[in-house]
Amino acid sequence: MTEREKCDAGLLYDTTTPERANAHHRCADLCYDFNHTRPSDLARREQLLRQIFGKLGKNPYVEPTLFCGFGFNIEAGDNFFVNNNCVFVDPGKITFGHNVFIAPQCGFYTALHPLDVERRNAKLEAAYPITVGDNVWFGGGVRVLPGVTIGSGTVIGAGSVVTHDIPAGVLAVGNPCRVVRPITEADKRRYETPEYPR
Repeated sequence: MTEREKCDAGLLYDTTTPERANAHHRCADLCYDFNHTRPSDLARREQLLRQIFGKLGKNPYVEPTLFCGFGFNIEAGDNFFVNNNCVFVDPGKITFGHNVFIAPQCGFYTALHPLDVERRNAKLEAAYPITVGDNVWFGGGVRVLPGVTIGSGTVIGAGSVVTHDIPAGVLAVGNPCRVVRPITEADKRRYETPEYPR
């Protein structure tokens, strides 16, 4: 079994292979180019994004700075919106559905280092996929940890650390992130008055 196959299977794998280093350097160079584009050069930005991501739907919009470990493990549907300073640590697969909005300074981390110092110092790690449904909104500074699935139509509140699966159609916040309540039809009416909606 190759180190890549071990990684894909969720097993401990060696992070020091030349193949891994080459894949990371390729992605880092593309992210560097993307992060140094002119703000008005949207065509060039989209061209680079389609080289970075493994799969990208229609109408992507991503703000610099963007960091991806490998890029090819990230897939996103249509209308993918990512604000400033987001990080995607993607030795494992990260999958986003359609209409996913990500606020500034969010992180999605599939890598998991061993707790025991011997294996960690040997540069071994595991990777577990992150899966996000359609129509999900992440508030500023959210962190999503390895192996998490988030259901469609959910909102993750700012500053949350998502350590376990979150179901569809809910508002969830906190550290660790917990479901607060379902999102209902009444939420549509919250924006009909000038009061700040909470």
